[in-house]
Amino acid sequence: MVPRGRCTAGGPPRVHGRRVCPGLGAAAASPVRGPVSGHPPTVHPGPPPHPWIALTAHDCSAMTTARYRPTWDLALDPLVSCKLCLGEYPVEQMTTIAQCQCIFCTLCLKQYVELLIKEGLETAISCPDAACPKQGHLQEDEIECMVAAEIMQRYKKLQFEREVLLDPCRTWCPASTCQAVCQLQEMGLQTPQLVQCKACAMEFCSACKASWHPGQGCPETMPITFLPGETSSAFKLEEDDAPIKRCPKCKVYIERDEGCAQMMCKNCKHAFCWYCLESLDDDFLLIHYDKGPCRNKLGHSRASVIWHRTQVVGIFAGFGLLLLVASPFLLLATPFVLCCKCKFSKGDDDPLPT
Repeated sequence: MVPRGRCTAGGPPRVHGRRVCPGLGAAAASPVRGPVSGHPPTVHPGPPPHPWIALTAHDCSAMTTARYRPTWDLALDPLVSCKLCLGEYPVEQMTTIAQCQCIFCTLCLKQYVELLIKEGLETAISCPDAACPKQGHLQEDEIECMVAAEIMQRYKKLQFEREVLLDPCRTWCPASTCQAVCQLQEMGLQTPQLVQCKACAMEFCSACKASWHPGQGCPETMPITFLPGETSSAFKLEEDDAPIKRCPKCKVYIERDEGCAQMMCKNCKHAFCWYCLESLDDDFLLIHYDKGPCRNKLGHSRASVIWHRTQVVGIFAGFGLLLLVASPFLLLATPFVLCCKCKFSKGDDDPLPT
């Protein structure tokens, strides 16, 4: 009798010195050539092989390797990280900005663009990445591919309004029911000139947008003008709480729903009072709202105003204290730094030894 192979820790069982695949039994092995101990070679029948594993040991090894191939060997699409939501998505779900090559997931970029257009923050939509090296902007065709038709129409309207505001040769007709754009004469843009609207035939001053006043100077304050298509019933010049006004510096339209009366123009960074349009660029303590017609109109409680002033005073006091503490060290270090600088300068002027 030929002893059956036994399963050992060193590997699969052996039959007459040949390694066989586990689970195949002796029937999958070939008999050993030549007699063993004087007896003819015999093959003991074993359990029937698996119906789809009639393989040799080499084929079994190859099958096992293919069946249990690691996942990193599979042909999977690489995942790309989105800088907005920090999620990882396939390349098919990502959008690349053509100007700066920054990549974001399409859903985040779409929400970002729609939010800017709906709020009217800006018409030149920049890259969402604050650290973008190229400071890229989205082109009009890129925006049109990811937003709805009505949002795209609003974007084009905002873009046109901004172009008119920044063009010194064009201006809006100040009539509340007129949406026309009037052309100015290129000669004499620095001086007030008569402008006649071709749509409503209104004659107005190019500087103050009031009715044409020949021989008279423009009023000191700029009258509140209206957005194209708005009715004058919602906007009266004598109302201080009109929902839409223009920046007193760059004349860009600004809308205020609620909140603080201290406004800052996003276009020119000019700080001013919403009610009287007076500049607040140098009023860090908001003293403007302690007296005059705008008293107690800031929109914050007295305690919050006091806390704001305490913070501002604390910042300036901290810088002053830091400078006071560091001044002795600066006085002691200055002569040493000057001596070292003079020594190095003198060493550079010495001729080289020959």
